[in-house]
Amino acid sequence: MNLTKALLVFLGSVSLCIGIAGIFIPGLPTTPFLLLTAGLYVRSSDRLYERLISDRYVGHYISDYRKRKGMTLKSKIISISVMWVMITVSCTFFLELLPGRILVVMLGLTGTFVMSFVVPTVNKTENIDN
Repeated sequence: MNLTKALLVFLGSVSLCIGIAGIFIPGLPTTPFLLLTAGLYVRSSDRLYERLISDRYVGHYISDYRKRKGMTLKSKIISISVMWVMITVSCTFFLELLPGRILVVMLGLTGTFVMSFVVPTVNKTENIDN
């Protein structure tokens, strides 16, 4: 494995860990990090990509995205709004240390960027058969 592929696998694995943590930590986005993981793995390791999309716990996040080829604007707005409400609640009531608050806000900004500019916006009426 060359250095570029190794770096992509490493970054994909970090993104996967953050995405999985987002399932359990209020305010931390899940789907954007799993989509980032899929993008990094598809460019570096077919085996890891196949394992990711076939996983029974996180694979559905990616398959839902792939079926629609993106998210509706309404879904994006709801997702980003809920994420920021939970980030605010987490930082206000549960995170006492400033570095933890900064980390959660930075991850939230990353998730917002991915949801806004990387994840395509699709029409609600587009066919999602298959």
